[in-house]
Amino acid sequence: MSRPTPGTGPHAPEPDATDPQVRRGPSPRGLVVTPAPTPVLVLTLALALCLGLGLAGAVPVAATGAPGGPAPAAASLLAGASDPVAATGRRSTGTAKVGRKKRRVVFVGNNWDGTADLLRPRSFTRVARIDVVPDRDERMREILTNPVRTAFYAAIQQFIGEGHDQLVDDMYSSNDGRLLVVSRPSFADVVAIDLRTREIVWRFAVDGYRSDHMALSPDGRTVVVSASTGNVVHALDVKTGEEVGRFESGGSPHESVFIDGGRTILHASIGMVYTPFDQPVLDPTKDDRVLLLVDARTFEVKRRYDLRAALDEAGLEDTSTAVRPLTLSPDEKQVYFQLSFMHGFVQMDRRTGAIVRVKELPDLVPDVPREQYLLDSAHHGIAMDPAGRRLCVAGTMSDYVTVVDARTFEHTELVVREGGKPYWVTPSHDGRFCYISWSGTDEISQVSYRTGEVVRTTAVGDHPQRVRNGVVRKRYLR
Repeated sequence: MSRPTPGTGPHAPEPDATDPQVRRGPSPRGLVVTPAPTPVLVLTLALALCLGLGLAGAVPVAATGAPGGPAPAAASLLAGASDPVAATGRRSTGTAKVGRKKRRVVFVGNNWDGTADLLRPRSFTRVARIDVVPDRDERMREILTNPVRTAFYAAIQQFIGEGHDQLVDDMYSSNDGRLLVVSRPSFADVVAIDLRTREIVWRFAVDGYRSDHMALSPDGRTVVVSASTGNVVHALDVKTGEEVGRFESGGSPHESVFIDGGRTILHASIGMVYTPFDQPVLDPTKDDRVLLLVDARTFEVKRRYDLRAALDEAGLEDTSTAVRPLTLSPDEKQVYFQLSFMHGFVQMDRRTGAIVRVKELPDLVPDVPREQYLLDSAHHGIAMDPAGRRLCVAGTMSDYVTVVDARTFEHTELVVREGGKPYWVTPSHDGRFCYISWSGTDEISQVSYRTGEVVRTTAVGDHPQRVRNGVVRKRYLR
C-alpha cells in the first residue's frame, strides 16, 4: 500500500519512514488545512503557561530545552472496545457477535500510564496489558522540533493532564476483534493497533493540537473523533484510517453518540473548560458550546439545540451550557446529560429540546471554589441501564458514585471513595452493572444497577479514564 499524503499547513507532521500510514485528509471537500489557533485560545494558553494557571494540584511543566530536560511523556497508551451496550447505555444494533473465536473484555484506558488493561467482565481479572504508544519516541521528536506544537503540548499537559501527558482519551476495538482504535490527546492523533502484533496499522493526525472523545458506529465501520483545538469532528474508516467525512463543531468538540440505528450523531462541544474564568458572569468567555444532531451519512448538521433558552426556561439561568457526558433512554426520546459545574444532571426531551426534569445530587465539596473544579466538571460520567430503569452517575469532585431511579429520580446511598475522582461510567454488556473508573485511586469498580452497591473493585494502571466493552480474538491474548 502506498503511503498517504500527510496533511498540509505549518503544523502537519513531517513524513517519517518509521511512521506507519499517517492519515490526514484530503477531506471530502478537498484539501485539509489545519486552522490557525484563535487569538483567544493563544492568549489563554500563553497566559496560563506564563502564570502557571491551571488545575488544582497540577504539577509544573518542565520547559523543553530548560534545565531538567524535556517535560516527561508517559510510557504508552490505551486499549479499545467496541462490542458494547454503546456509551449511551442502550444495546447497540451493531453489537459485535462473539462466537468461538472472540472473547468479551472490558478495556480500561490508563491515561497517564500509557497502557490499556483488558479485564474479564465478571471477575475483573486482568488478561492483558497493552502498550499503545509504541511510536512514542517518533511522536516526541515531531513535537519537540516544532515550537508551536511544543507550546500546545506543554499547555495540554499542564491544563488538562494535571501535569501529565495525556496518552489516551478514548478507544474502541473493531467488531472483528483485530484492531484497537485509540485517540491520543498529547499526540493529536488517532491510531489503530493490531491486537495480535501490537503494532500500529494506521495513524490519523487530527486538525489542531489535541484529539478527544470518539464514538463507533453500530456497524463498526466508522469511528468519529473530536479535534479539540480544531473545532471539527473527523469521521474515519476503521479499517484504513481514511477520513470519510467531517463536520464543524463549537469550541472544544467533545462527546459524540451514534443514535437512530447509526443514522444520526448526537454531538456536544464544551468550550474552553481549561481557562480560569469560571464564574457565571464570565461564562461567555468559554467559547461556543453546542448540542447538535448530525446526519451520519452526509455529516450535515440537521439541528442545533438552543440550550441557553431551554435552561433559562427551566430556571437554570446561571447554569453553563457545556454538555458533559450524556446518555439516552432506550427509545432515544429522552437525553440525560451533565453540565459544567453542576452537581447532578438534567433530562431533555429530544424532540422539543425542552428541559423536562432536573436532578440535583449532593455537593460534598461546597467550600471548593469553581476555579478548582477539574476541567469544570462537578460530575463527569453518566449511563442508563439498557432497560431504561436506572442511571449510574459519577460525582467527580465529590468522590462518589450513586444510582438514580429514572422514574422517581430518587438516588441510592452514595458510595464515597476518598480521593477517588470518578471519571467515567459504562454499562456492563449484560446491563446488570455499571463500571466506574476511579482515576484518583487507580481502580475500576462494578456497581450494581439494582442496589447501587459496589460488587467488586480491581486495581489498574495510572489514572484510568475511559472504560469500554469490547472484543478481542482469543488467540491474540498472550
